Amino acid sequence: QVQLVESGGGSVQAGGSLRLSCAASGSTLSRKSMGWFRQTSGLKREAVATTVTSRGRTYYSDSVKGRFTFSQDGAENTFYLQMNSLKAEDTGMYYCAASPFVLDGGSWSDPTSFRDWGQGTQVTVSS
Repeated sequence: QVQLVESGGGSVQAGGSLRLSCAASGSTLSRKSMGWFRQTSGLKREAVATTVTSRGRTYYSDSVKGRFTFSQDGAENTFYLQMNSLKAEDTGMYYCAASPFVLDGGSWSDPTSFRDWGQGTQVTVSS
């Protein structure tokens, strides 16, 4: 099992930046892939980005590609989501998630591919 704690959310104006952090602890075998998802009230959880830690490969949703960057520290205990050029539609609760699987292809964006989730951190972008 993996414990995940997100931080770094807040309120920002459109065009601004935020960096989210996800502190991970527990078995590294259970976090072969790490993902960021977001959810707006009443809507389903949407994949933002997923990195396959063992392969150094990262996938991004089309809506954030070129604006968001997923990174990690060398020990793979903290994962970051750098969010630039924020838009009002980026508003939502952001969740960090861990998967015991190497997620390639379409599975990187499927919430059911992830087993462990953090509590979320709120991002609000005002236009």
